[in-house]
Amino acid sequence: MTKNVGETDQHNKQLTNTTMFTKAFAVSLAALAGSIGIGLLGSKAAEATGRNPGAATSILVISIILAALIEGIFILTAFAVPF
Repeated sequence: MTKNVGETDQHNKQLTNTTMFTKAFAVSLAALAGSIGIGLLGSKAAEATGRNPGAATSILVISIILAALIEGIFILTAFAVPF
């Protein structure tokens, strides 16, 4: 039994919509995870600076590097998913 041309087009359109939603959902999860990671990083950096104010400079440097790496992972995820 063969499908009509209209049914096949409708199935392909539904599959495309589902695929687009899945890709957008994956990118949004990556953004959410990155923002949570940067928030935790900032929280722990502030806590570490409060415990040892003498190490504030090194904590700041490490925090900036790690925040850039976390953000870079999100950017790679956002551009790796073709829409």
